[in-house]
Amino acid sequence: MYFLVYCAMRVMGKREIGKLSMFDLVVSIMLAEMAAFVIEDIDKPLSYGIAPMLTLIIVQIGMAFIGLKSRRLRLMIDGKPTVLISKGVLLRDEMRKQRYNLDDLLQQLREQNVDSIGEVDFAILETTGKLTVFPKDENTSNDSNSSGSDSEDSSSSKSKTGKNQIDGFPNIKYEGLPLPLIMDGKVQDQNLEIIQKTRFWLKNQIQHNGIMDFKDVFICSIDHNGKIYVSPKDDKK
Repeated sequence: MYFLVYCAMRVMGKREIGKLSMFDLVVSIMLAEMAAFVIEDIDKPLSYGIAPMLTLIIVQIGMAFIGLKSRRLRLMIDGKPTVLISKGVLLRDEMRKQRYNLDDLLQQLREQNVDSIGEVDFAILETTGKLTVFPKDENTSNDSNSSGSDSEDSSSSKSKTGKNQIDGFPNIKYEGLPLPLIMDGKVQDQNLEIIQKTRFWLKNQIQHNGIMDFKDVFICSIDHNGKIYVSPKDDKK
């Protein structure tokens, strides 16, 4: 039974070991219970434990493959990440929904060497329970707090920013997290509305990267500086 459970975890993939979502946790607990069911009573044949374990493994692998193709199913199984701090503002309603108290928040901030909530720009509670923290940019905050800046400094900052922006679209800039615009070939229209762009604009961006259709894009995202990242579904461009 030990080797069977070990092989089951290997077959289900490294994702099970690296992190546990709610679905993964249930599968792991059930595998352990099925193994214990046979071990506790040596008079019962091993098939009483092996058969349900194999069934559970097949179901888990099948759900994982379907989840690769369907983002809707992934969200149904694993849920969505929750933003707890947005632009330095603590979202207490979201904390209340997740039953996440201040002690939990401060503990996870300390684990990431963050002393104060005031140092955090964004904090996201992942579906695994891990807190992802984006600290405030010290250079940006210092520039915004300075009352006067030289024209040379402003021009140099513009040139630096321009390196991170797509040619022909220098005004794409917003304050927020990096946004996925295409996932698994499907356009995220709600995120396009946030940056106030259209599908026509998005298609020009992927064509600029040698991809002709949305369905051929695995992931396309934009960061707060307007930099576009595009990854095709295959190695061809």
